[in-house]
Amino acid sequence: MDATAQAELVRKGEASPAELAEAAICRVEELNPQLNAVIHPLFDEGRAAASNSLPNGPFRGVPFLFKDIGAMLAGQPFHMGMSLLKEIGFRAPIDSYLGQRFRDAGFVTIGKTNTPELGILPTTEPRAYGPTRNPWDVDRSPGGSSGGAAAAVASGMVPVAHANDGGGSIRIPASLCGVVGLKPTRQRISQGPIVGDTLTGMVCELVVSRTVRDTAAVLDAVQGPAPGDPYVAPPPARPYRDELDADPHGLRFGLVTESAAGIEIDPETAAAARGAGELLESLGHNVIEHNLEDASAGDPDELVETFMTRWMGGQASTLDQLGRLIGREIRAEEVEPLTWALAEEGRRRSAGDYLNAVDRHNLVTRLISIQLDSNFDLLVTPTTGEAAPELGTFDDSGPDPLRAIRRAYKTAAFSGIFNATGHPAISLPLHWTDSGLPLGVQLVAAHGREDLLIAVAAQFERAQPWIDRSPPVFASSDT
Repeated sequence: MDATAQAELVRKGEASPAELAEAAICRVEELNPQLNAVIHPLFDEGRAAASNSLPNGPFRGVPFLFKDIGAMLAGQPFHMGMSLLKEIGFRAPIDSYLGQRFRDAGFVTIGKTNTPELGILPTTEPRAYGPTRNPWDVDRSPGGSSGGAAAAVASGMVPVAHANDGGGSIRIPASLCGVVGLKPTRQRISQGPIVGDTLTGMVCELVVSRTVRDTAAVLDAVQGPAPGDPYVAPPPARPYRDELDADPHGLRFGLVTESAAGIEIDPETAAAARGAGELLESLGHNVIEHNLEDASAGDPDELVETFMTRWMGGQASTLDQLGRLIGREIRAEEVEPLTWALAEEGRRRSAGDYLNAVDRHNLVTRLISIQLDSNFDLLVTPTTGEAAPELGTFDDSGPDPLRAIRRAYKTAAFSGIFNATGHPAISLPLHWTDSGLPLGVQLVAAHGREDLLIAVAAQFERAQPWIDRSPPVFASSDT
């Protein structure tokens, strides 16, 4: 059952929050030894919350998992995939605004999920907690950085889980685990009160889920500005849930099957996007082959390099901030080799380099926005450049730790650009390979048009349902 259905059980008195929490705990206990998705069990905390008065929100009594980076609740473990924070037993000092909104929505937190160190890679294999495994094939990656969340939802531990996205970290795991993942418009959801806009707007927060209606309802519950936000996304015209019953026709789609950065991808990912295009045409839409090369502002290599300038600067800043938090500088041996290499290069590049990278991305943003304003209602692309790679693919243990991040370009070939531009994008589980691995298809809309994404995503879901497709590692519980 998805989160909407479980909440309905509670509203009708057919199940209690305590019963739902206990069932979810049993599912985690059953599956986590195989998947290592949940690294901080908070079972007693969840049982206590479910047995007491809960906020009367839209998801009252529904079990939930936080990702161990980003949104937080005071007093819970908060390690961001880092052995250092694990060793000192660091805990969240306050509730974030998003953490409060999840709680106010009625969710019952029963644990926290695994993430790569600082959310850097599109896989979830931190040295602090070990690899999370993909429920479709336990020898393969679930993606990252929200790999623990996606594996937990795909396997049925919980119906929905917190996730965030700085270069594809919601959409990539959604693609590789066969679930729904929406990256909202930048600053649709507040990151306060500690953070203004992580990586100058590249990072967004929301969830991964099994159904479009859950994603829409969660977005309704948590979107909107908070005091002190540096800027805000335009408000929706009506609740996102109202878009679920829309039946759009005659929309213009740009079908993109080549990376704007010139990154080579696996042919089957392009085939997944083309299959979605054919389905769109059968639903009465217009689909035109499109190339985003012009949106790279003439230099695909520079598009990648400017993204890395912002990414590297972010890691340097994060280590500096954590150092101030623990009262001393963080040393190279206290983080993974890739983390240190990125941070060192981030310190080497200048503030001018960073601002020039932001300016380049602002130009790319305008070019894509003009296309969406003039030529297309939506873009349809592969979500990832490949199906789930084997665990161990992103190895940073050799003489060149940055090799691991260069290997990640293929996985993130279609996702990172829309973090740089801030456009909303959703990954839908619309394709499976011959070997049974899921591959997501990505829809991209103009700024502020999550309503259109949800309307078309729901149309896809009705035309080609995925809810009954379950991975080999899946919960045996009825709920």
